[in-house]
Amino acid sequence: MSLFKARDWWSTVLGEKEEFDQGCLCLADVDNSGNGQDKIIVGSFMGYLRIFSPHPVKTGDGSQAEDLLLEVHLRDPILQVEVGKFVSGTEMLHLAVLHSRKLCVYSVSGTLGNVEHGNQYQIKLMYEHNLQRTACNMTYGSFGGVKGRDLICIQSMDGMLMVFEQESYAFGRFLPGSLLPGPLAYSSRTDSFITVSSCRQVESYKYQVLAFATDADKRQETEQQKLGSGKRLVVDWTLNIGEQALDICIVSFNQSVSSVFVLGERNFFCLKDNGQIRFMKKLDCSPSCFLPYCSVSEGTINTLIGNHNSMLHIYQDVTLKWATQLPHIPVAVRVGCLHDLKGVIVTLSDDGHLQCSYLGTDPSLFQAPKVESRELNYDELDVELKELQKIIKDVNKSQALWPMTEREDDLKVSATVSPSFDSVSQATDAEVGTDLVPSVTVKVTLQNRTVLQKVKLSIYVQPPLVLTRDQFTFEFKTPEMTSTVAFSVYLKRSYMPSTLDGNAVVSYSRPTGIPRVIQCKFRLPLKLICLPGQPSKTASHKLTIDTNKPPVSLLSLFPGFANQSEDDQVNVMGFRFLGGSRVTLLASKTSQRYRIQSEQFEDLWLITNELILRLQEYFEKQGIKDFACSFSGSMPLQEYFELIDRHFELRKNGEKLEELLSERAVQFRAIQRRLLARFKDKTPAPLQHLDTLLDGTYKQVTALADAVEENRGDLLQSLSRLQSATRLLILLLGLWQKLSADQLALLEAAFLPLQEDTQELGWEETADAAISHLLKTCLSKSSKEQALNLSSQLDAPKDTSRLKKHITLLCDRLAKGGRLCLSTDAAAPQPMVMPGGCTPIPESELEERALEQDSAELFTNHRHLIAEPPMPEVPPLQGVLE
Repeated sequence: MSLFKARDWWSTVLGEKEEFDQGCLCLADVDNSGNGQDKIIVGSFMGYLRIFSPHPVKTGDGSQAEDLLLEVHLRDPILQVEVGKFVSGTEMLHLAVLHSRKLCVYSVSGTLGNVEHGNQYQIKLMYEHNLQRTACNMTYGSFGGVKGRDLICIQSMDGMLMVFEQESYAFGRFLPGSLLPGPLAYSSRTDSFITVSSCRQVESYKYQVLAFATDADKRQETEQQKLGSGKRLVVDWTLNIGEQALDICIVSFNQSVSSVFVLGERNFFCLKDNGQIRFMKKLDCSPSCFLPYCSVSEGTINTLIGNHNSMLHIYQDVTLKWATQLPHIPVAVRVGCLHDLKGVIVTLSDDGHLQCSYLGTDPSLFQAPKVESRELNYDELDVELKELQKIIKDVNKSQALWPMTEREDDLKVSATVSPSFDSVSQATDAEVGTDLVPSVTVKVTLQNRTVLQKVKLSIYVQPPLVLTRDQFTFEFKTPEMTSTVAFSVYLKRSYMPSTLDGNAVVSYSRPTGIPRVIQCKFRLPLKLICLPGQPSKTASHKLTIDTNKPPVSLLSLFPGFANQSEDDQVNVMGFRFLGGSRVTLLASKTSQRYRIQSEQFEDLWLITNELILRLQEYFEKQGIKDFACSFSGSMPLQEYFELIDRHFELRKNGEKLEELLSERAVQFRAIQRRLLARFKDKTPAPLQHLDTLLDGTYKQVTALADAVEENRGDLLQSLSRLQSATRLLILLLGLWQKLSADQLALLEAAFLPLQEDTQELGWEETADAAISHLLKTCLSKSSKEQALNLSSQLDAPKDTSRLKKHITLLCDRLAKGGRLCLSTDAAAPQPMVMPGGCTPIPESELEERALEQDSAELFTNHRHLIAEPPMPEVPPLQGVLE
């Protein structure tokens, strides 16, 4: 017959100078993916556990980095790995790893990543058993006919069988006359363990006989056993094969018949359930491993047998059907389904050569085409090269990844806010106080031009604004479909959101599979969170906005917020937020100024922003295009810094509360363990006030948990107020220095990061890193500052002093003419544009202290230069009210 080499599909070499044996290889869907794809699990005597999922690009490829799902060093040598239902309460597959003195059961799970090689796998120890005797091998199965779970039986080096019912140890029995351990297997059909003893005979022991036999407390028989008292361990049947066995495998491809395969040193045996020989085959070469893997025809079984001549023989019963050459001597062989390829043969050598192969031939039908020599036209190549360079240059100028028209033509999204409140308010769970909280309906309309897949609409608003529903899914199976959804928005808490803007984001996939995202913004009405109120005579915080046009009647700007007045040109108006705070707006009759004042600094933001937006809309309707606002007062940094300190203080307080809660929880569990040990003790002992201590600790845990929840609520409220103050500061900086829309967007990206505010990564360190980057790039004084590298790790700061200094320095450099731009040209040092120079960012503690003095002095002088001008044109508030 012809001899063919095994066709290499995928291969790799495991580690360096590691050793492996027949129990070190296993194939199973160990991560419970459910797609029918097996994973290759390999353990070594050096203690390394590896899990592979081969995905070769072409046949014969070596191992890629993404093929190795997991590699863990377990320190102890790994004797055997198996996969089964080893954890109680679930039928999920788990991994059992046998060490010489320990049995560990792990859960293998994977986390999907965002890129092809980004999936992460990890193992979690479910339980472990410390063995009193040195282990040799193990087997598993549904011992005793249990359903939905697997039990484990371990054979020790001195011939003792130890049975584990998942997390608990069941019993241990010595095999009679055992000298050296042999291979061990379990037959579910007969519920018996089959092994080959040192007497060179196959022995079968019923599980029920093992379970009811006398416990193996000693190696020798006790005196009661000799006298006949108790049940002795009796063998079910034996068969003398005259040689030592290498491995045992029990297969049952037919429900009515099962076979016991035994691989000897020179022969291959197939036995019936009762120990009778079905057939045997004398082997020509010394075998190393075997695997009965399938039944092709009725009544026959195919078996893979590897030998020490690096050969793999395929037998159908006793007939040799195929022989193939391997590049190594296999010590373990398995068959599985890998990457949608069924019947892949996986072999492992004792030095770590792992190979996935298949049988057959793969003739090469490729013929190299004849090379046609032709002369090159260099003039045509020069013209083509210039055209390509022109296309590349045009693309770089546009800086567009894809044409916007194509993306917008797929789907059109529009949002409409109802001009009136809902007749029945949807704010059923609002916690605002005695005020009646209204709700407003928003409608989002989607119209598609082509067939779209996986269309999902997500709505976002700033807390404490909430939605009655924020997720929608659509099916656009035909072109030119229109779908409209409606939801309500209302205020849930008694503090103000940082913005009234909402965002509707639609994600979908085109028929080609390319994902797309479209967003549509909408603006909620001010009256949703604000009511008309009485103007306040006094206020702690004031802002003055200058314009270049005559003042506009506040009744025209805010028609729904003015009280009844005979004077059409009313110049004062009061606002009361649903949370209770008040804001007063005053307009000068003679000058072109508006003043906003309130007791809380952050409350100025919404009214100031609303005033500027409504002024712009008013003059646009009048056809006036040169309207502009400005701010000439001092930057309210001190008030802003107080909000930063308050937010940072709540973060630190939350961290301390969580640490204290963790300590009390550990104490609570320790007291529980002590009490449980006292209650389980056969000789009762006094509790020594443990019950009192448990009750007191429980109350402390409850109180601390409530304090943590309360602090989280305060932290969310503080963050919202800080965001409002931040938006106000950015607005004032833009009016002060006449910043463009791109520059304002850059400031918002630096001061208002989109990430969630948590204990591990909060607003302070994120904003500080972004502001420092601006100071070291576009606002830097010299190239030395640009060469400084930012730390790649964001750690929670000890205090807010560094952040405050950087914000002060940012304002100072903007005041001296600095430009905000991320382009390379604008980021270059510009000593002529910034007269007087800028203070560099400190690189040491000494420079940090020097900066604190210099920047404070510079900014103090600057505040005196741009002091807020008086407003004599505005009459006293008392006269206006009269």
